[in-house]
Parts: sequence; C-alpha cells; structure tokens
Amino acid sequence: MTAPSTIFLLYTTPFSIQVMESSRHSSASMEKQMAAPQKSKGGWKSIKYMIGNTILQRNESFEKLASMSLVMNMTVYLRSNYNMSGIFLVNVVTIWIGTSNISSLAGAYVSDAYVGKYRTLLYGSIASLVGMGMMTLTAGVPHFRPPKCTDLPNCIQPENWQLALLFAGLGLLAIGAGGLRPCGIAFGADQFDTSTAKGRKQLESFFNLWYLSFTLALIVALTGVVYIQTNISWVIGFAIPTSCLLFSVIIFLIGRHTYIMKKPEGSVFSDIVKVIVASIRKRKVAYDDQSKCLFYNPLDSHVIQTQRFKCLDKAAMIVDSNELNSKGLPENKWRLCSLQQVENLKCVVGILPVWVSGVGCMLVIDQQSTFGVLQAIQMTRTIGSEFAIPPGWMTGIAMVTLSVWIFIYEGIYVPKLRKLLKRNPRLTMVMRVRIGIIMSILCMVTAGIIERKRRDSALNNNNAYIAPMHVFWLIPQFMLSGLTEAFDSVAIMEFFTTQMPESMKTVASAIFFITLSISSYLSSLIINVIHKLTEPNPWLGGHDLNTNRLDYYYYIIAGFGVLNLIYFTFIGSKFVAPAKIMVVEEEEELQQVEEGGDGRNLSGAYHEL
Repeated sequence: MTAPSTIFLLYTTPFSIQVMESSRHSSASMEKQMAAPQKSKGGWKSIKYMIGNTILQRNESFEKLASMSLVMNMTVYLRSNYNMSGIFLVNVVTIWIGTSNISSLAGAYVSDAYVGKYRTLLYGSIASLVGMGMMTLTAGVPHFRPPKCTDLPNCIQPENWQLALLFAGLGLLAIGAGGLRPCGIAFGADQFDTSTAKGRKQLESFFNLWYLSFTLALIVALTGVVYIQTNISWVIGFAIPTSCLLFSVIIFLIGRHTYIMKKPEGSVFSDIVKVIVASIRKRKVAYDDQSKCLFYNPLDSHVIQTQRFKCLDKAAMIVDSNELNSKGLPENKWRLCSLQQVENLKCVVGILPVWVSGVGCMLVIDQQSTFGVLQAIQMTRTIGSEFAIPPGWMTGIAMVTLSVWIFIYEGIYVPKLRKLLKRNPRLTMVMRVRIGIIMSILCMVTAGIIERKRRDSALNNNNAYIAPMHVFWLIPQFMLSGLTEAFDSVAIMEFFTTQMPESMKTVASAIFFITLSISSYLSSLIINVIHKLTEPNPWLGGHDLNTNRLDYYYYIIAGFGVLNLIYFTFIGSKFVAPAKIMVVEEEEELQQVEEGGDGRNLSGAYHEL
C-alpha cells in the first residue's frame, strides 16, 4: 500500500518536474494555443476555477481530502464496519491502492492520445464523486454492511452483494484517480503562456498555490476528517469529502469557458509499444555490422545512436525499400520506427535495474499503512481520560518526518555547506538510495521488536485484546518509514526524471506509479504465500494480532531489504551513472546522461527538488 507521505511526493514531484521542464520547451506550441480567439482565456481567470476544483481534491485538492482520508483510514473502516481481518483486509487495501496507482497510466494515455486533459479531469472527478458517494452509502445504510461485531473472533462476514457494492465504490475511486493524477497539474500549467516572462512567473506562483492547497487538504484530512470518521461518525466523515467533491465539480464546470484546452497529440506510450513490436518482428534480421545498416532517422530528428540494447535497433532498421512510401515515411509504423523512438525506449530499459531496487524499498514502506495501523488498533490510544488517538493518525508521522527532513536538508544542510565548502554538498543518488534501503531495513527490524513487545504485553495481561502498551511506541517505526521515503523515494523519482529526455517526462512519472503498484501487488502476494506456508497456525490472519506472529513477518520483509541492499550495491548502483552520450535533442544540443549521480539533469543543469 502507498503511504501518505509517498502520495505527497507523487503529487508534488514527478508531474511538477514534467510540467516545468516541458513548459520551457513549448513556446512555439503555446503561441499557437494562445492565438487570437483564445487571448481572453487562460491565466489566473482559469486557475481560480481550477483551484476551486482543487482546494481539497486528490490531485486537485477537493479530491485529495476524500482520497487521503480514505487512504489513512481504510484499514480501520474495513476492520470496524465490514468485520474484515487478516489476509482479506490487507489484500483489499493493497490491491485497491495498487490499482489506483496503475490506473494513472491509462489516464495519461487516454488524455494524451484521445480526449485531452480537460475531459480526462472531468471524467475522473465524476468517477471519484460517484465512488465517494457509494462509500458514504456503505457507511450510512446499515443494510449495506454486516452487523457490528460483538463477539470476537466470531464476527459475521459481509455477503457477496455487500462486498460487490464496496468494491464498486473503491473501483470508481481508482478510476477517478487515474483521470486526476496525470492531468491536474499539467492542465493548470497549460493556462499560462510560458513564452513570456510574465507567464513563467505566473506558472511558478501557480505551483506554490497548488502545493499550498495540497498541504491544507492533507492537514484537514489527517486531523479533522480522520478524527470525525473514527471517533464521531463514519457517515459524517465520508459525507464531508463527498460534498467537497460535488462542489469542486460544479466550480470546475462553471469555469470551462475560460480554459485553454490543448488537443491531444498522441502518447509516447504508443511509441514504446511500437518499438517493441517492430523489434520482435525483425528479431531474425542479421545485425553484425552497424556501419552497413540503414536506419530510419527523419531529417528533423537529431539523434546519436547508443551502443546499448542493440536488439532494439532493429526496429529502426530499413531492411526493405518498400518500408518507406514516396514521401519517405514508414508504410507500417508497427514495423519501422525512428531512431528517436528506439532511443526513448532504451532510456526506459536503462533505468529498470534501479527501478527493481525502488520496488524493494516500497515493499518495506507498504507495511506501515496496513499492519502498522492494525498494531495501533490493538494498543492503548488514550490521552487523559477521554481523548483517543485515531489509529489512522499514525500514518501521518511518516509524512511529518519526511517533510522535516526535506526542510533540514534543503533549507539548512545544502545552503550552509555550500557556503562553507564552496562546492555542491548534495548527497549523490547512490548514497541516498543506499541510505534509504538501510533505513527500510531498520524500520522493519524496529517494527518487529516493537510488535513482539506489544504481543507479549497483551498475553501477559490475561490475553487482553488491547495491549497495555501505548501507541506512541509505534512512532520510531513510522519515523523510519518516513526517512526511507525521504532518502530512497525522492532519489528514485529524481533519477527517473533526469534519465529521460524532455519528450519522455510523462514516462518517468508513469514508471514511478508502476513502482508503487508493483510493490502493492507484491506485498499482497508475499502475505498470501506466508499465510499458506505457515498453516495450520498462520503467522498472519484473523481478527486478533495476538494470535499471529507479525514480528516474524516483519523480519522476513527486513530480509528482503537486506537482499535489496546487496542487489543495489553490486548491480543497481552501476546503472545510476552511465557516462554515455545518449541523445541530441532540441536546438542541436548534446544532452548527456547524468554522470556520477550528482544531481545534474540531461541538459547539464543542476536540478533541485
């Protein structure tokens, strides 16, 4: 499952980098978009309606409130209202989060290739609204869920039609996320003319306002909404974000006449698939001497052919003159691709070794949003005589830790040492990823030790369901989870982004979403395998953690972290700094792959998160 702090990074980093970088190279197209009939469109006139759509959304901030409150409290809701426990509960949550992440790829493809950003945003908002409405109904109509459990562990399980209604709501929320995540901030950036200094300044202000709206939504979701859901009423707790979603869609539609709407120009994902298909079709073609081969390279494409993954070069190899028509264009784009398309795919393949390490780290982070919350449920959560800490609040500790570290690193460590040492003091990508992996191992070891202490205290207290151990004992493992993300996730996202040419920024973001999805699905698979292997006394499952051995499971995940550290040290780190000329891009400038992991992007400029 995706931790809230990871979602914070998702919304703020990959797509903002994508938009800011691409906007610097789109002056000509923007001038066309801002032609005479659209002079009155765009700018802050449009943004005031978009911010209305975003003050509390998921990628737009109204939806953020709905989704973040669900992400942080879904485990508690399913446990307390649907009597779910053990393996089934964790599977539902992790698969839902994984599907929400991977649906973003479909949303990006549909937006770029067919319907455009505006319609994708609109359809995504409507899907989220309907999904959130269905979740509110499940909380408000007792008939839609099983009776409240009064006899642990003999709880009445939900019927199939009740689960179908629940899954339909979660599915619509996942579809909505797929429409909102890839398009929100990009559509907002489209409203500004970045060919002018004024437009570029307005764009920077827009990003600040966008992130401010996200932060406000996160604070409200983390504190007020989660508290209302847990301690007052699930119906009210769901009705608040549902009402906000409805309000945001209305405002978004009211402002539709002010938006600049760019037409879809095709998706880079299609090009990737075409290269794969073309290279497979030509897999038997001889490729012994590159100098004797003729490759398709349009006159307006300045590309330097790299020497890696040569099997993909066959996709651009002209083996028959009939492959080109009278205008010099491919007769079949699924059999002959350009060198630029091939080199773009090589960029993707080149980052896969590092991507594997990212999946391993996210696998460790995933555990805190499910099992960490389940631990909190079975611990003493009271402060004083009345106030009870909502279990979902614990997930916010990782986000706070991440934010504090980034502030210290970017606001104090880097500027102070830069002045003192007179050079760039940033940690290299290899160092940050390695530290992140070490933090992930410490997180799981710490979680295992604390869980064993929690379980022993419950068993020694007449096998009490609620352990006489305060929930504050969980703070160290959630803090370590936040530090794992602060080091590893930020570095991985920066690596993905800097390894791609400007035309491939969307792919960098997509790959990170795939990382989150795969880690969620892999976590679910490991949980089910361990449950099966440890029967008839499974380590995981059931309503009561005191009958399980969750600490053993944490140690196994820590073992995966150790394997990940070994893999990255001896294999993955070698792919972080391939010092090879990769592409000649716009304005005939050589763009080089990052060298040494020192934070430089492809154009040689330093990029700071």
